[in-house]
Amino acid sequence: MRFKASAGSGSGSLGERAPRAPMLTGPRPLLPPHSRGLGSATATPPRGVAQVSRSPASPPSSTPVSGPREGGRGLCVAYFLRRQRRRQRQQQQQQQQLRLHPAHRLLLLGMAGYLSETDFVMVEEGFSTRDLLEELTLGASQATTDEVAAFFVADLGAVVRKHFCFLKCLPRVRPFYAVKCNSSLGVLKVLAELGLGFSCANKAEMELVQRIGVPASKIIYANPCKQIAHIKYAAKHGVRLLSFDNEIELAKVVKSHPSARMVLCIATDDSHSLSRLSFKFGASLKSCRHLLENAKKSHVEVVGVSFHIGSDCPDPQAYAQSIADARLVFEIGAELGHRMHILDLGGGFPGVEGTKVRFEEITSVINSALDLYFPEDCGVDILAKLGRYYVTSAFTLVISIIAKKEVLLDQPSREEENSSAPKTIVYHLHEGVYGIFNSVLFDNTCPTPILQKKPSTEQPLYSSSLWGPAVDGCDCVAEGLWLPQLHVGDWLVFEHMGAYTVGMGSRLGETQTCHVTYAMSRLAWEALRGQLLPAEQDEDTEGVCKPLSCGWEITDTLCVGPVFTPASIM
Repeated sequence: MRFKASAGSGSGSLGERAPRAPMLTGPRPLLPPHSRGLGSATATPPRGVAQVSRSPASPPSSTPVSGPREGGRGLCVAYFLRRQRRRQRQQQQQQQQLRLHPAHRLLLLGMAGYLSETDFVMVEEGFSTRDLLEELTLGASQATTDEVAAFFVADLGAVVRKHFCFLKCLPRVRPFYAVKCNSSLGVLKVLAELGLGFSCANKAEMELVQRIGVPASKIIYANPCKQIAHIKYAAKHGVRLLSFDNEIELAKVVKSHPSARMVLCIATDDSHSLSRLSFKFGASLKSCRHLLENAKKSHVEVVGVSFHIGSDCPDPQAYAQSIADARLVFEIGAELGHRMHILDLGGGFPGVEGTKVRFEEITSVINSALDLYFPEDCGVDILAKLGRYYVTSAFTLVISIIAKKEVLLDQPSREEENSSAPKTIVYHLHEGVYGIFNSVLFDNTCPTPILQKKPSTEQPLYSSSLWGPAVDGCDCVAEGLWLPQLHVGDWLVFEHMGAYTVGMGSRLGETQTCHVTYAMSRLAWEALRGQLLPAEQDEDTEGVCKPLSCGWEITDTLCVGPVFTPASIM
């Protein structure tokens, strides 16, 4: 088995909190999916890409569609049918474009060229990224030079699937990607190809996304605590949309970037969130009028409102309340003469299944709140900044054991010295909580390994713990595990490792970063290409399955689980 990489408004006082947002529930009909399916997943691969199969391929059938001309009748019928199918597809594509919300039409205009087939390994039909992982692990184990102790396998197809699910669940919202979550090049390229904007927290992130060709108009400098040098960089390179939440930050922007368009970041009720941000970021509702007045006096254009409810919030109604608060700030801004037309919902969306609140439940509440406080004809552009949602489940970490030690739990007596006294086994890994496993410190997680070599059911299990390479007592990755006897050089696999693991090295003092192998199934690649390719095709290509025209067509194929998008207010 081999995987082949390609060669090729009214006034209001903010002295009191906005009225409590109503509970938002109830279903509304989904936009109907496109009637045309994906076509054959085994279509002829592009030039330079080998088709992989588990068994020797059978020679292709050479049976013609019709008999040898038969007076030309067979060819005429085939030609007529091809033209008829062509017209039907064009009509379906036009109808689908009309059904798309304007916020998403701009994402589907043409292949931008950020991502090519040389950027990833194409996983052919019948195989999975797990098979690729096995091959890479085998290769790393047999390597005699450039010893590899850890690496990632990133399924870019998972990112594509997440994006189409997002379009389906939040049809009015334009997604921006939070670069700080995972700044690996493959992720940035595939998201840029999908048409996302980028939320950057500093100069380095702005440089990174502009280096791959992302225009300044698709970048938000969203850090409410900015260095003056970074503000000047944004001004010089055309990044005009910036956020602020206090007078000092406003004064810095006025001096260093007078042409900036500002978004006022407001505080939220994030008391139930795992990662709380409102103590550090966000203006209170009471201070918003004063900040907007100061911005008006300084001739600064405030164009919108943003908020962030924090990560892993178990209460989706926090979004509804924050949207209600934002509406109140919009009204104050309009009263003071600000032309506000941007609402930024922030992030906090879950990246994996099995969380306390499902993504579909959150989007259900958001859609209902938007319909109530920001109806579709109000002229407001709705944004969201997502990080974990896109990348968490796409990355798998493979890491080897670099050291091992057996520790007796109790000091044995003389009689027990030669017997099997209770013990625990300590395994040391190449990475720890000050690097890739930082979620242990920040998110209070306990990573659970998957053994790369499947043990037999007869092997005994031992109390075990995993530790990082740091020489201190805090670098504990996981404890309380029961594992079979492992050895130095054995590999452990950790899933859902895409958030805040790649691109963190410089921040955490690491000198090296793990290599990332990007992969994508042919089905996902054709879906990505299809939703971006122009509708027009040459007639000579009518016999070939045409790529998809937009993302709605593949949501039922690539997305898993039911989707709820309520809009009624109860």
